[in-house]
Amino acid sequence: MRREVRKLAQATAEYPPIGDYGLISDCHSMALVSAAGSIDWCCMPRVDSPACFSRLLDWRSGGLCSVTPLGTGHVSSRQYVPETMVLVTTFAEDGSEARLYDCFSMRSGGRDDPRRELLRIVEGVRGRVEFEVRVQPRFDYGTLRPWLRRAGSRTWAAIGGPDGLLISCDGELDLDDHHGLCGRFAVGPGERVRLALRYRRPHQLDVGVLQGPDSHTVDEHLEETLHWWRRWAQKGRYEGLDRDGVLRSALVLKALTNAPTGAIAAAATTSLPERLGGERNWDYRYSWIRDSFLSVRSLALIGLEGEADGFRRFAQRSAAGHARDLQIMYGVGGERRLTESTLDLDGYRGSRPVRIGNAAAEQLQLDAYGELLLLAWNWHQRGASPDDDYWRFLVDLVDLVCERWQEPDRGIWEMRGQPRHFVHSKVMCWAAVDRGLALARDSLRRAPTQRWRRAEDQIRESIEAHGVDPQRGCFVQSYGSTAMDASLLLIPSSGFCAADDPRMARTVDLVQQELVEDGLVLRYRTDQADDGLGSDREGQFLACTFWLAECLAGLGRTAEAREFFDRAASTRNDLGLFAEEYDAASRQLLGNFPQGLTHLSHIAAAVALAGTASPAPVK
Repeated sequence: MRREVRKLAQATAEYPPIGDYGLISDCHSMALVSAAGSIDWCCMPRVDSPACFSRLLDWRSGGLCSVTPLGTGHVSSRQYVPETMVLVTTFAEDGSEARLYDCFSMRSGGRDDPRRELLRIVEGVRGRVEFEVRVQPRFDYGTLRPWLRRAGSRTWAAIGGPDGLLISCDGELDLDDHHGLCGRFAVGPGERVRLALRYRRPHQLDVGVLQGPDSHTVDEHLEETLHWWRRWAQKGRYEGLDRDGVLRSALVLKALTNAPTGAIAAAATTSLPERLGGERNWDYRYSWIRDSFLSVRSLALIGLEGEADGFRRFAQRSAAGHARDLQIMYGVGGERRLTESTLDLDGYRGSRPVRIGNAAAEQLQLDAYGELLLLAWNWHQRGASPDDDYWRFLVDLVDLVCERWQEPDRGIWEMRGQPRHFVHSKVMCWAAVDRGLALARDSLRRAPTQRWRRAEDQIRESIEAHGVDPQRGCFVQSYGSTAMDASLLLIPSSGFCAADDPRMARTVDLVQQELVEDGLVLRYRTDQADDGLGSDREGQFLACTFWLAECLAGLGRTAEAREFFDRAASTRNDLGLFAEEYDAASRQLLGNFPQGLTHLSHIAAAVALAGTASPAPVK
């Protein structure tokens, strides 16, 4: 990754660019750390918990945890320790230099019993550097100032509502004038000062004298965390195009995974805007069937297969084993009620509303059925055939598709306008039935195959009659429409047709003609599709650009594919992190961050270009 150096005065401006942040995670909690050393977003004990630091969404009242050098002459640069999610920020000025290590500590057995511990370790390198620490918790998205009290030697407890933090530091922290804690210290070569924040329930902190981890323990936890991430990363098998970037994308997907349940969050944040000042601000801290399936598919492409079984089990459990109770998304613990509401916060650079929850959980999105059958089929191909309970669940899914495929839905983009017959949704219905038939055949399982074959033929006939523009010879967004939609680029991966099918090749050409701006792809034209949000422009959609690169690779148009791949890859920040969208005019990342869909699509496109991907079977 490119190594960017920032002047500290620029890095501490209000609302830094979205790409100014790095992610840390323990596969439970998540936080974003700015290049200036400030944690401006942190959700504990889960990614979808109310934030305890949320300055990212309200600079005045959201709360923060900063470790920054004193003075304005410092410059900062940063990188992840290779093969880990441990972030290192280096501050330098006039021959003096110090490093800041940030991570959530990991340990063996942490899936079910995590430490819930955020570590910030300052280490002197050259000269002497003085730092200021500020810890200003604001629970429940900045709405609740905590009760702060001394709990022990150099230890404080912060309590508010159902949440609490045990805050300990090698240096002395005192109450400041902003209802927080602050302190100053200096480090020389080889010296360390450590700050540890442990999430605890209030009753665990209201018990007299408490102590945080000592210096030796914090250092051990850092080393254990480095070892944990490296051990996971080294399970991967990929030596192709953009190897380091692909591994970073895989690490991000793992970081977005909830360890106990196998759920994969779509992103680490809520309400980062798709257009600055606009209303396209959504909560992405939940687990979508679609995004999670695509995540585990991409991880499997590079040899990281364990996450596929975790998510497969999560989806079945969350639906209580019944296909008819399936939702298109869940909380990362399997929660079904994701009621959407708004918070009275300023929003990132004034982008409102700030939403928590997501009403899309109640939508009909028919493609989810196809993704679950593709997941089962891929799992079967790796030698794990469905057991009796899983097979009953899959049969129910296919039967439900046979009943409902003719209904309009909201589609992959979760349109809030009128439901339509989206072609991508129909293709995924076809894929559900097709893979159900293949599983029944290969697993020697009983199924109503005659009815399924009849439905499979009917769905294909319907798509070919109503989902193809006969004049232009291409697939279209929805029945009766002539609009292009980047979701059509996913058709070859379903097996519905080959990448070099003439209709697919024509679709690729028209996506390039109608949806490409500055080398990047729009999802669709907002002025041509009623998505219920008006014709507000949004940024270019990075996952769609990688989809185009993958399709072009399948067509053998490798030079074009590489151009789009490189253009999309160039939008990642210096840490290798992608957002959802990119605004070419302002050269800024937009949308929730980091975005799993972009990272998984980056992996799939790289593998396709490297020539190591096996094409989906065409039925």
